[in-house]
Amino acid sequence: MTFRQLNERYLSPASQTLMIFGIIALCQPWSLALHRYSATIMLIGLVGFLITSHIPPEQEAEEAQEGGPTR
Repeated sequence: MTFRQLNERYLSPASQTLMIFGIIALCQPWSLALHRYSATIMLIGLVGFLITSHIPPEQEAEEAQEGGPTR
């Protein structure tokens, strides 16, 4: 498994899930610790998503190396 496949399959969805978990932690009324660190959790998820979204998928990377599609 290449890094691009790993990114597309695991890292990008994990960062999106982390952002959603941070929003849920912000809105829940039971745990003060989760509420306290919710902004940090969302920020880590956001930075991870920004990094993983700039890594192109496997096909686009191959086309870019070959010179792009011909029309």
